[in-house]
Amino acid sequence: MKHDVPAARTALLIVDLQNDFLDPKGAYGRSGQSAPAIAALPARIKPLADALRKKGGWIVSTQFTLVPAKDGEPLISPHLKQLRPFLKKGDFLPGSWGHQLVDMLQPADLIVEKIAYSAFYMTRMEWVLRKTGIEKLYVCGIVTNGGVASTVRDCHVRDFETVVLEDGCAAFSEETHKTAIDALRPVSPVMTIAEAIKEIETLA
Repeated sequence: MKHDVPAARTALLIVDLQNDFLDPKGAYGRSGQSAPAIAALPARIKPLADALRKKGGWIVSTQFTLVPAKDGEPLISPHLKQLRPFLKKGDFLPGSWGHQLVDMLQPADLIVEKIAYSAFYMTRMEWVLRKTGIEKLYVCGIVTNGGVASTVRDCHVRDFETVVLEDGCAAFSEETHKTAIDALRPVSPVMTIAEAIKEIETLA
């Protein structure tokens, strides 16, 4: 793994830590779809985000999005509709409170709307990373086995250097989270948040 990527070309990539996922008043919270490990993430990640901001690095937030169509009705993939039948008009709506990154981790320098697991699938993610010169990504967020895993794999095939933050990610069960982390080890280095902060503090 390279250690010479400067802070100005390094980012914290926050996957889907949005109000509609995490806040009790959000779409998932209203439907009882939550997990303590997920709820704990913003407070755990904040020190790392602050450390990288201080060094002049980037904060990149992906926002899962339900694109509104006619009359504002969201376009929802059939598999998601079956899995999450509670999703409705106004949920994950661009520009809405529910769609936003949680307050504790605001502000993001770059925001990328996404419509599927991977933050690269039919999005501007690769374009903004190339335009800003970002080469290395510390990846955190939800869920480890979904958005995080798919995004990390897509980083890998595009030759972005990645670090998966093991305690900066979560899933709806600890077993699922651990299985996903183990599956990512051949793809990307895995670190704790504390280890990543130490590494960031050494950056030029």
